[in-house]
Amino acid sequence: MQYRLLGNTDIRVSQLCLGTMTYGEQNTQQEAAQQLDYAIARGINFVDTAEMYPVPPKAETQGKTEVYIGQWLQNSGKRADIILATKAAGPGDWMQYLRAGPRLNASHLRRALEGSLQRLKTDYIDLYQLHWPDRNTNFFGKLGYQHNAKEQQTPLLETIECLQAFIKEGKIRHWGFSNETPWGVMKGLAICDAEGFARPVSIQNPYNLLNRSYEVGMAEISHREHIGLLAYSPMAFGVLSGKYLNGQRPANGRLTLFSRFSRYTNEQASSAAAEYCTIAREHGLSPAQMALAFVNQQPFVTSNIIGATSMEQLQENIDSLSVELGTELLEKISDVQRRYPNPAP
Repeated sequence: MQYRLLGNTDIRVSQLCLGTMTYGEQNTQQEAAQQLDYAIARGINFVDTAEMYPVPPKAETQGKTEVYIGQWLQNSGKRADIILATKAAGPGDWMQYLRAGPRLNASHLRRALEGSLQRLKTDYIDLYQLHWPDRNTNFFGKLGYQHNAKEQQTPLLETIECLQAFIKEGKIRHWGFSNETPWGVMKGLAICDAEGFARPVSIQNPYNLLNRSYEVGMAEISHREHIGLLAYSPMAFGVLSGKYLNGQRPANGRLTLFSRFSRYTNEQASSAAAEYCTIAREHGLSPAQMALAFVNQQPFVTSNIIGATSMEQLQENIDSLSVELGTELLEKISDVQRRYPNPAP
């Protein structure tokens, strides 16, 4: 396992991060503990969750993922062995059950953090992230920004001031963005520099073979401002494993269970995924490991967030660390990207 610095901090996080959004929906508490034990044994020291998990989000299960992780932390006594990341939800009329509609203002963030600390059975969070912006912008696959001068939003200054208070109180060590745009990151940095605040140390955005939009504007920011990417959905909801090719819907697959997830299943994305799977097999690789290895090799990526519903999947995902994609294979990947540019942003 390789370890990389988290931003400009002295924290070294594993090249792979264990994603947990299936805990409490597709995975039981016992299965979650088994995954956590195995991941730690394989050298992973970075665990990511969120107050709204598991996914798909709903009132009956909200917070269950953090509860499962908190129980494991209590039972294992391994809190000091891991870098723990969680996220506060941004606004959404589909989440009225959470704080009567979550926002990223001071009062909401205080309630969100206290709730996460209680569920996780910990006194502090290593990395506290803003799950998505509290303003009208593009995220979760939305394209074509349309400005709304009358929009409801929480000023970014208020949000960042609250995060600084959490740092001073010792409740969080560092903070980061998620599902953020280049404007949002640079605005946040400008506020921090002007006010003498602690800068964000990371950004958690989608990045995979079907969605390389991060490379367009954000990759340069990652390098120049030392805000590395925590890449989520590196497998494009399992589409890049090949198990959904030709309309297949295997039992217990996420896209089989939850038809609402259509981000990676359009015609262009399916065609591109089929070609990537062919390339992987031609080079003696599993499609899943090629997809993950591609993300692992990107210099702007601090950590690649892997998730699994079975131990077999988790083992295969972690084994991707031993895969190095050569020049010839990368050129074939580039050829597919040229013909199907970012089919699932």
